[in-house]
Amino acid sequence: MMEMLSDPQVWITLVTLSAIEIVLGIDNLVFISIAVSKLPPQRREVARKFGIAVACITRIGLLLTLAWLAGLTNDLFSMFGVGISIRDLVLILGGAFLLVKGTKEILELVKGVPDSEDVHTRPAVSFAGVIAQIAVIDIVFSLDSVIAAVGIADYIPVMVAAILLAVAVMLLAARPLGHFIDNNPTIKMLALAFIVLVGAYLLLDGFGLAIPKGYLYAAMGFSAAVECLNLWAKKRSSLHRLPD
Repeated sequence: MMEMLSDPQVWITLVTLSAIEIVLGIDNLVFISIAVSKLPPQRREVARKFGIAVACITRIGLLLTLAWLAGLTNDLFSMFGVGISIRDLVLILGGAFLLVKGTKEILELVKGVPDSEDVHTRPAVSFAGVIAQIAVIDIVFSLDSVIAAVGIADYIPVMVAAILLAVAVMLLAARPLGHFIDNNPTIKMLALAFIVLVGAYLLLDGFGLAIPKGYLYAAMGFSAAVECLNLWAKKRSSLHRLPD
C-alpha cells in the first residue's frame, strides 16, 4: 500500500479518472432530476442524495466485475494470429464502445443537438421505484467512464477512490459544477476526447499492441494544460471587455 501511495503515476491516474468521472457524471444529474421530479417536493432532495449513493455502489460493483473479467488472461481463440483472452475481449469491446460513444457525443456537441429530457421510463409511483430508476440510469451513463477506469488504472483501490471522489463532488457541488461546464462546453469536449483516446488505447491493447501509459498521460496532460490556458485567456478577455 505504501509503495502504491508513493508512486506519482498512481496520483496522476487518480486525478485523471476523477476528472473524467466528474465531467461525464454531470449529465447523469439531469436524468436523476427528472426521475426525482415524480416524487412530492419534500422528498426529492432525499431521493436525489440517496439515489446517488446507491448508484455509487452499483457503479463500484460494475467496476469490480469488469476488473475481474480483465484479469482472465487464458486465450479463448486466435484472431489475425493473435491469441484473444477474456481480458482482451473486455478491452476490445470496451475500447470500441468508448470510440463509438465518445465520437457520437462529440458529433452531437459539434452539431449543437440539445440534450434529451425524456428518460423513456414511466412515472415512478414510489420512493423505491425512483431509487431503482436512478441506479439503472447511472449504470447506463457511467459505463464509458467505468471502462476507461479499468483501462488506464492498474490498481482497483485507485479506481474505487476516483468513483467515490466523483460522487462526493456530485453530492456537494453538482449545481455550480454543472453551471461551470455548461458555460465552458470545451471542458466536456476535452473529457470526450480523452474517452476517445482511451478507447483507441484499449482497442490496441486488446490486440496485443501495448502502448506505454506515459504517452497517454502526456497527451492528456498537455491537452488539459492547453485548455486551462484557453479558459484563463477567455476570462481575461471578458474582464477587458467590461465597461468602465
